Formats: sequence, structure tokens, C-alpha cells
Amino acid sequence: MHDTFLRLFAGCTSQEFDGRCRVVIENVSPEIDGGCFPAKGVEGQRVRVEGDVFVDGADMLRSELLVRIEGESGWEIVPMEETGNDRWSASFTPCSVGRHEYTIRAWVDHFGTWRRGLGKKVDAKQNVTLDLEIGALLVDAAAGRASSADAKKLRSFAAAMRAKSPSKGVVAALDSDLLLLVEKYPDRSLASLYQKNLPLQVDCRKAGFSAWYEFFPRSWSSVPGKHGTLRDCMEAVPFIAGMGFDVIYLPPVHPIGTTKRKGKNNALAAQPGEPGSCWAIGSPEGGHKSLHPELGTMEDFTSFVAAAGEAGISVALDIAFQCSPDHPWVKEHPDWFRWRPDGTVQFAENPPKKYEDILPIDFETADWQNLWTELKSVFLFWIDKGVTIFRVDNPHTKAFGFWQWAIASIQEECPEALFLAEAFTRPKLMARLGKAGFSQSYSYFTWRNTKEELQEYMEELTSEPLRHIMRANFWPNTPDILHEELQTGGRPKFIIRLVLSATLSSNYGMYGPAYELCEHLPSAPGKEEYLDSEKYEIREWDLDRPGNIRAEITRINRIRRDNPAMHETANISFVRIEDSPGHEHEWLMGYVKRTADDSNVVLTVVNLDHRRVRSGWMRFPLEQFGLSHEHTFSVEDLFSGMKYEWNGEWNFVELNPAAMPAHIFRVTFG
Repeated sequence: MHDTFLRLFAGCTSQEFDGRCRVVIENVSPEIDGGCFPAKGVEGQRVRVEGDVFVDGADMLRSELLVRIEGESGWEIVPMEETGNDRWSASFTPCSVGRHEYTIRAWVDHFGTWRRGLGKKVDAKQNVTLDLEIGALLVDAAAGRASSADAKKLRSFAAAMRAKSPSKGVVAALDSDLLLLVEKYPDRSLASLYQKNLPLQVDCRKAGFSAWYEFFPRSWSSVPGKHGTLRDCMEAVPFIAGMGFDVIYLPPVHPIGTTKRKGKNNALAAQPGEPGSCWAIGSPEGGHKSLHPELGTMEDFTSFVAAAGEAGISVALDIAFQCSPDHPWVKEHPDWFRWRPDGTVQFAENPPKKYEDILPIDFETADWQNLWTELKSVFLFWIDKGVTIFRVDNPHTKAFGFWQWAIASIQEECPEALFLAEAFTRPKLMARLGKAGFSQSYSYFTWRNTKEELQEYMEELTSEPLRHIMRANFWPNTPDILHEELQTGGRPKFIIRLVLSATLSSNYGMYGPAYELCEHLPSAPGKEEYLDSEKYEIREWDLDRPGNIRAEITRINRIRRDNPAMHETANISFVRIEDSPGHEHEWLMGYVKRTADDSNVVLTVVNLDHRRVRSGWMRFPLEQFGLSHEHTFSVEDLFSGMKYEWNGEWNFVELNPAAMPAHIFRVTFG
């Protein structure tokens, strides 16, 4: 018999098998690929854990969530509550960055089961003398587990339950104070423990809530046509901080190669004096651990990072693991690249496109261990210079195993390190990068434009298990992507996409100053690349150009910062808006975000049509807040400051895109 048990239950539990442990625990969430990968959490942000917990028969159960920092011996214990259909849940708030673990423990609640049965027998006017003695024995056992003061109280209750008068014994047995005392000292001797400890990666707060601003330092000189320096960029810090951004993202700051250098508007050959693409990394001046000479010195770089930090801004650095033909690695480590039969090195290409100024790294090299070590050291080099946030270029074209190893080991040394995956690729690849450790990910938001597309995409991102794997960062534009809607929609469309990116997701970013100046000209019809792209030339920006939307950006960032409901993504629910009775509005979209305690509730309504005034009737889901359909409540438009009293669930909304295509309401209930 013993051998049979070992064969049946081997690997099914983390505790020694005991057939008396009857409770079953399964379908725990979050659990990523059986615990092979950590779920994601954010410092100071609630994590909810659920599981199916049940037992044979009709006994009552108690269940608890166990949480600890990985490597610690003791557990934090959080009682779980049943939510229906044998599903139990509990939440906890991690207060430190780093790797945590959690599991579920549950056991039969013999006292609770007995107490429930006693109540039924009393109601049925049955003789309960023997039942009271059984209960008293359970209380005696609890007293044996209790502190001296509580043990005295428990024994007093047990004595009262053994009183000659059964009615007095029943009063003592059903006393709520007795229930609390017994529950304080549970009998876990036959508790079931979930089969494994599940990992949780708790990231810094900016992993969960951030506003990114990308700009090219070389275009920030006050002298027209002159290459900007990091000292010049220090003048940009107050400008960016004033708009409310908390992450400045710099494209690659490394030396740029000259071999096959690209020219203006992606011309195959650069003209004399043209700076080339900063993603063509490496020259005789150095590679990924060097600074482009025209940007200044490493001291200038650390001074820029410090100045940003004083303004409450983190600097994010672009890490692109690719090389110019002039990169020192090409000579020092030729086996890290692929060589063609004619003796030339393989450049990057996506036929018919050729990127002859860029060489991809070969992750199948026999020298892969040294390659991995060197690539990881690039991150550590810049961490030593004060950078802890990295936007990683095209990570889906590098080995997944490398990212899993590199990110985990880097975060062991620097727990606050944050990684954004720039991967516009197939959904399963994007999800795998999230599993591998990327803290945030670019998304398909740019190409989700209709109401149906946006709502379906948000439902996908906030569903199980993707919500625990991939944190989407919504960007309405990038240096590579100028969507057709921005090319043709004018200033209203820029505001619409701004509102959507900043309110649908808790993480968003933009490429500026192109965005706030509403730059909309493509390189050619049908193309998404900018005309006169800053990727290939130095631009001059008139930051105060008429028609800019800097004030709107500033206002939205302030609204985001001041409303905790905006600090999460998965806490979203869409509301119904009708343009006629029973017909869903095509152009008006509304959604609610709320904190866990409902102390902050925000309702956003957006007119997706940049051309016309749109109006409709919106149903606010009062029942989700435990209120009647006729309840009166207040809303404040956080753009205009106007306040309104709404009577009941259906209310009229109208938005003129020429004025403001969105409402962001703070909702309060009387």
C-alpha cells in the first residue's frame, strides 16, 4: 500500500504525504506555467491570489495565503475568504522590491463545522448534551494551543458548555467571543499545503505607473544645426518635468559608425556631416559602454542623470544589442557575428529592406557564454552610472534564455532595475518576454483605433493569465511609428490618442517634441515613418509653435498623478453608451477605474471621432458600488473643473472634438 501511495502522489505535494489531510487545493492564480515563471507585482500595490479549495463531504474549511520574501524562513499569513463555488481569495501588498513567493494552506475547520451543526440541532429542538461535550473537547484542544491568558478564557467557556443546564451550555457554545478565540488558535495539524511555492517578482513603483518622454539629445542645442550635448539636455529637464513626465527615455547615446551610414530620410548613403542613425552602434571611439563624443563626457552623463533625479525623473537608456560594422566587438569577437561565404559579415535585412549599417549578433555562437556575460555587463555598466531603467530594442530577436538569465541576475544585484521590451511582434513572443522578466512591454495600442478594437484589446491585456505576465506601455507614437490616424486627424486626434494612452494604461509614453507639436507628415504616402525623421538628422524644434498640446499633456499627467485609480491598468470596466435606445454608440467610449476601497473612482469618456460632435446616453454601473439605479451622485470634470449632480444611472454626454474630445470625471457618491 505504501508503495502505491508513493507512486500516485509523488511530485503532487510539497509536504510528506498523509492520507488524513483531506483538503484539495488547485487552480491557483496567478500561477505562470506551473510556477516556472514569476507573476508580476508592484511595490505598494495589492496582489490578489485565488484558488479552488474544497473537501469531501460538507465540513467547513479555513484557508490562508502564505507570503514571504524569497529566502526568508517565516511566512506572513493572510486569511482567505470564500467567494463562491469553492473559490477562495486573499490580497496582500508587497512593501519591498525583489523576488517573493506565496502558497496556500487549508484545513478542515472542525470547530466551525461542529458549531454550525449545533445551531441546526438547537433550532430543531434536539437534545444536544453530547454535542456540547464534543464541542468542549474541541475548546480544550484550542486551550492547549493558546497563550496562558487566552487558555484561561477558553477553559472557562469549556466549563460553561459542560454546565448541568444545556441551555446555558448552548449560550456559551454559540458565543461570538468563543468563536474568535478558537479561530485565533486553529488546529493546522492536518492542513493541506499547495504543491509548490509560487514565485512573484515585485518591481519598483514605476514598473506599474509611469509616464515616459522620449527625445533625441542631438536636437536639443540652442544653436541651429549644432549637435546637442548632455549639458544642453539639462535645460530640457525642467521643461519635461513641467509637463508631468517621470521617465526621460534617451535613444542610444553611444558612438555611431561611419561604414554604410544612413543619410537624411533613410537614404542609403549619408552626406558629409550627417550624423547617421544612433542605432548603428559602435566606432573606433567605442561601443555599448562608451558615450558619443559629441554628447559630452561621462561626467556630463552622470550630471544629467543627477539633474533629472532631482526633478523626480528617472533616465531610461536604450539598449540595442546590434553593432555598426565599426564596433570594436567585430574585430575583438568576430565569432559573435555571422559571416557569409564571400568573407563579408552578415548585415541586418528584412527583404527587400537592407540595413547595411547594422550587424545582428549571433546568439548561436559557440562562444555564447562569453557573449552573454559581456551583454549583461553593458547593463551593469550603465547601472553604475545611475541608470536603472532600460528600453530594450527588439528583444524578440535575441535568445529568450539570455533575457531570463540576464534580467534575473541583474535584479539580484539591482532589484529596482526595470526593463521595457520594444517588441512589436507576435503575441506569444511578447508574452514570453514578459515571462522572461521584462517589466513592461510596448503594445499594439497604436494600431487599435476603433471602439471595438480598443475594448477587445483591453479585455485581452487584463484577462488571466496575461495580466500577470505582461504590463503594456501605451505609446501613441514613436520615432518609427506615425500612424495614419495622426497623419490625417489633426490636433483633435492627437488629444484623443493622448487621452486613450494615458488613461487606458497606467504606463504610457510619447516621442516628443514631435507629439506635443502634432507633427503629422509621413515620409511617403502609406508609410508610418516621419518625414525628415530625427533618427537620421538633427532637427530644430519650435517648442512654442501655435497649436501645440503641451497644456493638455500637462493636465492629463497631473490628473493621472492625483488619482490613484489611474495607477493600475487591470482595474478597468467599460460602460454602455447608446446613441439611440438599445443601440451601442460607435464613437463614444467610456470606462471606469477604481481603487480597491472605492475611495477614488474615475470615469473617462472619449469621442473617437475627431471630425464631429457626438452625444449619447451613458449608463454608469451604480450596482457595482452597491447603490440603487436611482442613486444621485456627483462628478467633477477634471479638465474644466465643472461639477455636476447626476440623478440615476443614465446620463447625457456630449463631446466636441474641436474643443475637448474627452471628459475625465472624478466620481463621488453622496
